[in-house]
Amino acid sequence: MDNELLNKLLQIDNEIKRRQRNNKLAEYNKTKVHKKQMAFHKCDKRNRWVFGGNRSGKSQCGAVEAVWLARGIHPFRPNKTCDGWVVSLSQQVQRDVAQSKILYYLNPDWIVDIIMLTGRKDSAQNGVIDYILVKNVFGEVSKIGFKTCDQGREKFQGTSLDWVWFDEEPPFDIYLECRMRVLDREGIIFGTMTPLKGLTWVYDKIYLNESADPDVWYIEMEWADNPYLSKAEIDALSRSLSSDELKSRRYGKFITRGGLVYSEFDANVHIVEPFSVPKDWYDNISIDPGLHNPLSAHWYAVDYDGNIYVIAEHYMAEQTIEFHANAIIEKCKSLDWPTGFDMRYSALIDSAANQKTLSSPKSVSEMFYDYGVNVNTNVNKDLFSGISRVKSYLKNAKGEAKLFIFSTCVNMIREIKGYWWGEADVPIKKDDHAMDELRYYIMSRPEPHEPEKPALNEIQLHKEKLISQNKRRRLLSRRW
Repeated sequence: MDNELLNKLLQIDNEIKRRQRNNKLAEYNKTKVHKKQMAFHKCDKRNRWVFGGNRSGKSQCGAVEAVWLARGIHPFRPNKTCDGWVVSLSQQVQRDVAQSKILYYLNPDWIVDIIMLTGRKDSAQNGVIDYILVKNVFGEVSKIGFKTCDQGREKFQGTSLDWVWFDEEPPFDIYLECRMRVLDREGIIFGTMTPLKGLTWVYDKIYLNESADPDVWYIEMEWADNPYLSKAEIDALSRSLSSDELKSRRYGKFITRGGLVYSEFDANVHIVEPFSVPKDWYDNISIDPGLHNPLSAHWYAVDYDGNIYVIAEHYMAEQTIEFHANAIIEKCKSLDWPTGFDMRYSALIDSAANQKTLSSPKSVSEMFYDYGVNVNTNVNKDLFSGISRVKSYLKNAKGEAKLFIFSTCVNMIREIKGYWWGEADVPIKKDDHAMDELRYYIMSRPEPHEPEKPALNEIQLHKEKLISQNKRRRLLSRRW
């Protein structure tokens, strides 16, 4: 082999090795991605969020998602030439976090140009980038733009985009503006954040609204989900944080001073997909009445082991009693729900329904009866014992769940995830209509009790007596 050919082969080999070293994206795909990051990438919803602790891997999956989209190589979505924004809180945060991770996963061979706001493009990681032009697999150029929330809403207007990545929580007005930017191209939004600001708009619009909005999805990541953090490091970091800091910085949980009323609730355990419920499981309906406020009604079933299933809901505000009664009757018919002796449907309801108002000579309970629903106002409304009973169904003494909610009951799910303690250890009186009627129903169930032990026969009694005598002898011998 002549020297010229050998040199060419060496050059080719060196170039292959250089590209392999630079292709961090391939390394992520093969060895670095963890299960929850992959769940995020595979989700086909248009509005996806990662609520993760620091160092849980949330920003990595956001950066990889952005580079996949810009390159046109996303393994789980249709690919095309597309433009997007990376939105950070400030220029310093942009430079140190999102921008740094984009440059890490973006092979230099794919970069057509880098336009800087400050600094030089040959050391882009040390400056602040305006946008990067990326060569995609279609032989065209995609654009990754960088924006910061401190620029104000006006700087987010006017551009049509295919995607937006929020690295940490943006102000609500900027979020709305970015949603407008992806509207005409039917684009996507994804966010990666540690919830350090309490119960913000993200909590209301994303976390609580996931079940109700078909475009919204989220996943929670914690340190233990990242296989590249050692247990010793996790333990050391955990010991250095307060209880509230641990919840947000490790587990990616939203926190408030009072804490969740039903902290036992676990969406992965207590939310189940609807199935065909046997008719002999059907038990009762429970209603929390409302006119201007929402009226909440849920249908409850109980299996042979005493597990409770919330299988259907009616939840609506600003409607008449006639409207609600008709809606409840229609729901009952669709479920083939049984009627009472007078061919009426029956339900539990808040005893306040017995009160008459100036606007009507009849009480709410009387009006329900007139429209075909026989309501029972004899409910136990004790707040604290009711909450305690609900907690025992979410997780009993053996750690078992006994309460399950169909995923179609989106308003009950939203309320239970957002039911917080307030002042004087009393739940905050907000969005609690389903929570009230859930208590009414649970309190109508018999108290769980241990089964009675069967009576001992003569042989068993004699055996028990011998055991007792032997124990007594051993005790006496120890004394002497």
